Amino acid sequence: MEHLCKIDEAMPSEEEICDLADFFKVFGDSSRLKVLWALHHGELCVTHLAEHLGMSVPAVSHQLKILRQSHLVRTRREGKSIYYSPADDHVQKILELGMEHMNE
Repeated sequence: MEHLCKIDEAMPSEEEICDLADFFKVFGDSSRLKVLWALHHGELCVTHLAEHLGMSVPAVSHQLKILRQSHLVRTRREGKSIYYSPADDHVQKILELGMEHMNE
């Protein structure tokens, strides 16, 4: 029964669990995953992402908006262009761990 007490102590709040579920939902779209993988290799603008991924500019923009709102990408403005990159190292680690798990 002691292990049940430890579970209760370690369990995140209901709000934290819901926030975590929402966070993982962002990774549930293959287009967003492609964008994140592409950005791992360097910052890119929407046009270059669209060309490289074979997607339309509006489709990439839509996915980037969701990724920005989820704090998974950051932006840098250079003139009229906006460049996107992963928000931090955690983003790539999450992707790599997911691939590692799948390949076991």
